[in-house]
Amino acid sequence: MPTHGGTTVARARRQRRGLRPSRARAVTLVGVIGAAVTATVVVFPVRASADVNSDQTQIAQLGTRIAEDGAEVQRLVVSYDEAQAHETAIGAELDAARAHLDDDRRAQAQDTATLRALALKSYMTGAGDGAALALFDTQNVTTLAARQQYAQDVTDRFHDAIDAVELDSQRTQSAETQLQAAKAQAASSVQQLAGARQAAQAALDRDDTLLSQVQGNLQALLAAAAQQRLAAAKAAEQAMAAQAAAAAAAHPVTVTFDPSPGSYANPLRSVEALTPERIDQGVDYSGYGPIYAIGDGVVLSTVNAGWPGGTFISYRLDDGPAGGLAVFAAEDIDPMVAVGQSVTAGTVLGMMYEGPDGIETGWADPSGDGLSMANDAGQFSGANSTAFGTSFSQLLASLGAPPGIAQNDPSTGVLPSGWPVW
Repeated sequence: MPTHGGTTVARARRQRRGLRPSRARAVTLVGVIGAAVTATVVVFPVRASADVNSDQTQIAQLGTRIAEDGAEVQRLVVSYDEAQAHETAIGAELDAARAHLDDDRRAQAQDTATLRALALKSYMTGAGDGAALALFDTQNVTTLAARQQYAQDVTDRFHDAIDAVELDSQRTQSAETQLQAAKAQAASSVQQLAGARQAAQAALDRDDTLLSQVQGNLQALLAAAAQQRLAAAKAAEQAMAAQAAAAAAAHPVTVTFDPSPGSYANPLRSVEALTPERIDQGVDYSGYGPIYAIGDGVVLSTVNAGWPGGTFISYRLDDGPAGGLAVFAAEDIDPMVAVGQSVTAGTVLGMMYEGPDGIETGWADPSGDGLSMANDAGQFSGANSTAFGTSFSQLLASLGAPPGIAQNDPSTGVLPSGWPVW
């Protein structure tokens, strides 16, 4: 009978030898996650806001700062995710350790039951160890006579069973102690992780505030720069308008159709990839290359912020069928002339570039105020072909340029009496 009990205890002892490394790994992982949590706690410095009056260099610095803060936030998020992954791993290891501990306790209970059965069998057969029997609080083995009766008859297997119970109890207690330490370290790590999350959130909030400040400063800088450009353009326009007004006062201009000889030429003759588009206030074109004056004249204006691209080159023709009338070329053009400059059919007014708007050319107000004749006459409503635009398209076609594309027929409005026809 003791043989059966000893075999059971030995088999249980061999089965439990493979359970210890998991608890060791659990304790190790607790240390790892603690280090990860410590590395996660990052505090962002509070940066000073940019000066609204700073120049373009400051704008570039703000852009760099935003990129750096964004990279810092991304690094923080990655570290936080890694800490959460470690927390999940230690939780799994702790669950496994608890399961192993439960196995050990069940094995200890089984060994104890086996030992108890061996003691009872020894008592029944007349052999046993009083010291061993004293381990159990049973009414069957409490008398001195019983202890003396079994003191002389102890087998090796019975002692092995006693040793196995004691060893298993020690291992179970050691495992429980390690598990409690691992649980304590895990709880500490969770607290650190909670603190790290709060610190991370605070850092992200501070960075969001900083980013908003930087963006606000950047928008203010851009708005200020735009205001300066508009103010400069407005001042230039006012100066040109004053100059044109003074010239008009000294030499009043009337829109007459001087029949004196004049030589006109296609102003778009050298434009590459020239493509006609719609007729509206004037005629729209796309392409790139030099734009010439149609004939002899004087430049009235070169800029007007109200037009796409800010360019509005206008010049008054001196002679020819349209002598006294003014022509404009506007939008995606780099001006190459100045106000007051005399031009001929061989003068390059500006270089047309492949911008988003193309160009528009047509009849301009002779006062040099940056407006078209179609606008002055109230013919243009946003997307319609005007009588003045159609007239200029016909002039260009007579000079060899492709005419524009009519949006409506007939054109909106009428031309003044005596307006030249081509």
